[in-house]
Amino acid sequence: MARSENQKLKLLYLKELFETQSDEDHILSMQDIVSYLAARGIRAERKSVYADVACLQAFGMDIVLQKGPGGGYFLASRPFELAELKLLSGAVQASKFLSERKSVALIEKLSTLCSKYQAAQLKRQLTVRDRVKSMNESVYYTVDRIHEAIARNLQVRFRYFDWGVDGRKHERPGDYFASPYALVWDDENYYLIAHSERHGLTHYRVDKMAKLTISDKPRLMTEEAKNLDLTRYGKAVFGMFSGQAQQVKLRFQNSLAGVVLDRFGKDAMLVPDGNEHFTFTTEIVVSPVFYGWLAGFGERAEILFPESVRAEFAAQCRKTLELYE
Repeated sequence: MARSENQKLKLLYLKELFETQSDEDHILSMQDIVSYLAARGIRAERKSVYADVACLQAFGMDIVLQKGPGGGYFLASRPFELAELKLLSGAVQASKFLSERKSVALIEKLSTLCSKYQAAQLKRQLTVRDRVKSMNESVYYTVDRIHEAIARNLQVRFRYFDWGVDGRKHERPGDYFASPYALVWDDENYYLIAHSERHGLTHYRVDKMAKLTISDKPRLMTEEAKNLDLTRYGKAVFGMFSGQAQQVKLRFQNSLAGVVLDRFGKDAMLVPDGNEHFTFTTEIVVSPVFYGWLAGFGERAEILFPESVRAEFAAQCRKTLELYE
């Protein structure tokens, strides 16, 4: 490329330099800047660099001059602070619905939003390989198509599968059709909340969906869907098991107040019951996951009513006990 053409790229190269090689701990001297440009075939004098930096500052870049020995220029702020990028990176690593390869790729992209020195810090905390991750590489694009279907008010068509003991996918028979309403996050998994003719209002784990396409059929908006409260739905459904929601009254020792508030929200109504216990009534989809959660508290938690749920839980506990007798 001719020198004159390179000169036209001068501001872009300077922008790249400040974004990738400067931060508050890595200051660029005037000589650093001139040498960087020279390596790209661009002649620059100190006076012209001052003018170019002023131009980038006017454009909105927070380039700061640090005076004194060892001083120079650096980019002081970016769209994301390093602490925010670490938070996002950690969320990507912890996300089970993202495959290992997609997690690494996303963190690599996040690292372009900071200097190369800060990017090294992001990558040093990378532990994706040691975590349980989805084996469904297409989930990333499935989520995108679901969002598109919701925006276009159309149904989706897909196949649904389970993992077998042989470690392979086993597709359930037939295609699934559903009217998508929302995507929700629960217990480190992504779920599609939707209406199907077969199950009514239900949900599907996104990483178990395959071959998803957008149908030309309009989405069915039932009264239940129009009144859908995602927060309430998430609190009622344990482990995203489907079923009929019921009013359940529970009794806990006071030491479990924090656990109950964490699970059902800080607005949960806890009613004192004597000096050492409280009761809590809520709508719950009774499922094995709910029983497992409750069993973990042992004698510190009790189902008060309905009697049918209390009896079913007692039967579940007896069956478990029989395994160890």
